[in-house]
Amino acid sequence: MSETDILNKIINSIANLDIQNFPKLCEEALNKGISPTKVITNGLVKGLAIVGEKFEAKEYFIPELIVIGEYVKKVMKILKPHMKKTEMVKIGKVVIGTVQGDLHDIGKNLLKIFLEADGFEVIDLGNDTPKEKFVEIVRKEKPLIVGMSALTTFTMQEMEKIIEALKEAGFRNQVKIIIGGAPITKKFAEMIGADDYARDVIEGVKICKRWMDEI
Repeated sequence: MSETDILNKIINSIANLDIQNFPKLCEEALNKGISPTKVITNGLVKGLAIVGEKFEAKEYFIPELIVIGEYVKKVMKILKPHMKKTEMVKIGKVVIGTVQGDLHDIGKNLLKIFLEADGFEVIDLGNDTPKEKFVEIVRKEKPLIVGMSALTTFTMQEMEKIIEALKEAGFRNQVKIIIGGAPITKKFAEMIGADDYARDVIEGVKICKRWMDEI
């Protein structure tokens, strides 16, 4: 089987949620001498793009994204040990976290997986993250993007507190801020001074990639 055949099979296995063959095909690609970077960019990322299209077309839903997300994590673990340091070029650094008082993290975890597959370096602060932690990590890591998640109306106000804390620390103009979660709207994002909001994981990735293209 040629390199093109293997990469096309990887794309199709992801796009069709053929999760059993997905890891095997990646290992086969490595055994054939295909670089891990090529497996990711010409296989994994293209397959995920089709998954994103199917999600937007309402052919796939959140459960399908969760399933593929778990397998992407497994495959990345297979590929990373084979990557040389020179191959691990990241297109940008993103800090993400669920705000203080909120323990929901499915959306945030999916965003991390999809961003990493697209080449971002992601620093995950977990859930129930206080504003002080966001400021501390932004100061230390100097990300280009900060992502915040809230799944309840009670915790979404924490997002504004984090933005204010970043302003007070002098970091607000150094980062783009994207927010998301079930109760979040574009109007709320504008009201609290976020740069944008994402209705779902797929849109969140698109926004982050667009910002990187604009730099």
